[in-house]
Amino acid sequence: MRIRSALAAAAILTLAAACGGGGGGESSSAPNEPVKINFLSLAWQKESVAANKQLVDEWNKANPNIQVTYVQGSWDNVNDQLVTQFAGGTAPDVIHNDSPALSGFAGDGYLLDLKDKLPAELKNDIPQPAWDTVTFDDGKGGQGVYGVPFLQESQVIIANKKLLDASGVRVPTPDNPWTWDEFSAAAKKMTKGGNFGVAWPMKSPVNKTLNLALNFGGTFFQTADGKTTVKVGPEEREVLQRIHDQLYKDKSADPAALGQGTADPLPAFYKGKFALLPAGVYLRQQVAEQAPEGFEWVTLPAPKGTSAQQGAVSQTLSIAQDSKHPDEAMKFIGFFLNGANQAKLAKGDWLLPTSKTAAADPAMTTKENGWDVATASAKNLVVAPFLKVGGFDEWKTKVATPVLQEYFGNKITIDQAASRLVEDGNKVLERYQR
Repeated sequence: MRIRSALAAAAILTLAAACGGGGGGESSSAPNEPVKINFLSLAWQKESVAANKQLVDEWNKANPNIQVTYVQGSWDNVNDQLVTQFAGGTAPDVIHNDSPALSGFAGDGYLLDLKDKLPAELKNDIPQPAWDTVTFDDGKGGQGVYGVPFLQESQVIIANKKLLDASGVRVPTPDNPWTWDEFSAAAKKMTKGGNFGVAWPMKSPVNKTLNLALNFGGTFFQTADGKTTVKVGPEEREVLQRIHDQLYKDKSADPAALGQGTADPLPAFYKGKFALLPAGVYLRQQVAEQAPEGFEWVTLPAPKGTSAQQGAVSQTLSIAQDSKHPDEAMKFIGFFLNGANQAKLAKGDWLLPTSKTAAADPAMTTKENGWDVATASAKNLVVAPFLKVGGFDEWKTKVATPVLQEYFGNKITIDQAASRLVEDGNKVLERYQR
């Protein structure tokens, strides 16, 4: 869901040690001793870790009979770690993860269905599109809720204010974003003197392009008669073609950024080598903290096509099926993810809270560092179509990433890219549907 930093090996050892003997919250506490709950957190940025630990401390002081142990995990290995812990009955009670991981764990019976346990206040404070990201088949012919969604990411455009102002183009707003045609025209106008209008870092192109494809109704997957197949029709081609045109037709996109990760173009951005950088909202943190003195930047909404919709996944908190204290775990989650606390967590991670109360917090609506534009973009988020596709991760890694890299590198045509995405992709998906 975002750039993730590896944590020290010691953190991994801490995770194993803290969870290994706890039996997912099972304890041999005497009747008068407090219930003990392990909370696996994947927070990694300094601000975010501090916010997580502060909230755990607040809970423990206010709830002497339900004591929560903070366990530091890592995005880099969390799912492998959980597979081992679930199989061994040693998983933490409360588990931080993201929604794409929930489907498999829920299908294997490792996560508790929360739909009948959610406090009304928490349930009503989070819009349905966010709940859709954590809702999967329950194996009984119905739908289960296997996590509480609390942080999401949207795509925005980070702009060099000096170059934006000098171009004279209309500055887009959340209520009136650029169309893709306006975006292309603006990038062309800002391309001059050896500098470019825009940069598209495409080392990891799949999530970015698939989420933006929803601007034109592009889903990339379709399901009929219970079978899911890859789809690359006119709707899916729109964003792919428009980015390709900026690179090779308009020549308004910096080719040097193509093989780079999301944050890699920032040094060139600060030097004015290009004016616009489409990116996830979290990248604002690095710009705010690392930009040279005097560099002015603004956050702009992503462009719109037939709609402004974007695909979304969520960071989540789940409860292990084997937890011996699910009710107490749910009480902790209700506290941890209330509106005021979600605002703190979102601020620490530079992401978007799902809570409507948190989104209205002054910290989330200030113009400083583009929070007003970032938070407003949340209204365009809908469940990512790929979220519930079995085999998506393999399709993404083995098929879509190399194909899109070749396409954006101008080594294959869009027809060739579409053919490979569908034909090679369906071979992958078929193995997950037998």
